[in-house]
Amino acid sequence: MIDIESMYRSNLFKNGFQEEMSNGVYNPIGRLYSVPKELGQGVYWVYGQRDLYDIKIHDFYFYKDSFFSFEIPQGSLGVCYYDSISGEEISPYRRLTAGCVNSFIGGYEPCKTLVHKNIPVRTIDIEITPSYYEKYLRENFPDEYIDLHDAFCNIALTDRFPEMIQLLRQIWNYQGDGISAKLFYEGKVAEAISLIMEYNKKQKAMPSVKISNADLRALENVTAYINDHFNCDISVDQLSRIACMGRTKLKLAFKEAYGRAITEYIQQRRLSHAETLLSLTDFTIEQVAAAIGYHNAGRFANMFKKSTGVYPAEYRKMALKK
Repeated sequence: MIDIESMYRSNLFKNGFQEEMSNGVYNPIGRLYSVPKELGQGVYWVYGQRDLYDIKIHDFYFYKDSFFSFEIPQGSLGVCYYDSISGEEISPYRRLTAGCVNSFIGGYEPCKTLVHKNIPVRTIDIEITPSYYEKYLRENFPDEYIDLHDAFCNIALTDRFPEMIQLLRQIWNYQGDGISAKLFYEGKVAEAISLIMEYNKKQKAMPSVKISNADLRALENVTAYINDHFNCDISVDQLSRIACMGRTKLKLAFKEAYGRAITEYIQQRRLSHAETLLSLTDFTIEQVAAAIGYHNAGRFANMFKKSTGVYPAEYRKMALKK
């Protein structure tokens, strides 16, 4: 059995977090921990049922770019919503994007993340243990049980899961207490699992393509071209010629290999570079927009806000804060 709340509590203390009294912002049924004052500001909130599940809220920022490597318990499955974030997953490399739902699976390599300084990290996640999905669910629904591991694996940093986003936001804002709160959180965990099962069915129904080694090498050429030319107008027809694939095959293969559409990949490369320019140069917002390939500064600002949770001017102010 896994007591995930105690495990995370131990890691928090090891990293200098201190347990605090309820501050009136987050539900008092959970435990509240503050970020070490020398590292940053904000809190970490957690509520759980021993050996079954826990719910966690991160609401803090760090004074310096911070690298984290942490183990997810063997067999644990989690789903997370990023309300505000600026950083990258390191292995494999992937830009973290606000407004997206992501999953995490325990028992593999440590999760390695770089979080950018002074930018709010506002996330909420649900984590369940094998005791919950292999024992509790299997015993109660023996004829209908499905492999949740595969279902969680099919969630990969997507903003196309509005039902889950709404559910996790409801948890963030909930202020009930006593047995009402316990029943609320227990019900939301079950509801989240239901949504993941439905999402998994839809993902399996989508067309996919088998990717050969030759196709993978062709896709590497495509991503290399995008990485060198992301600030230019890039058409799918151009990329199809580079890959020697038809448009439909390229789109499907790219999504299968990288977990996102070509247009999303280009947008993420542009916005990652925008973060660098906002932090390290004195370019105006209009100049930053032009440098990464946006002809309209207003559209760039809205896309940046959707991706990080803050507007470019706010991001620069936070990033340059001493």
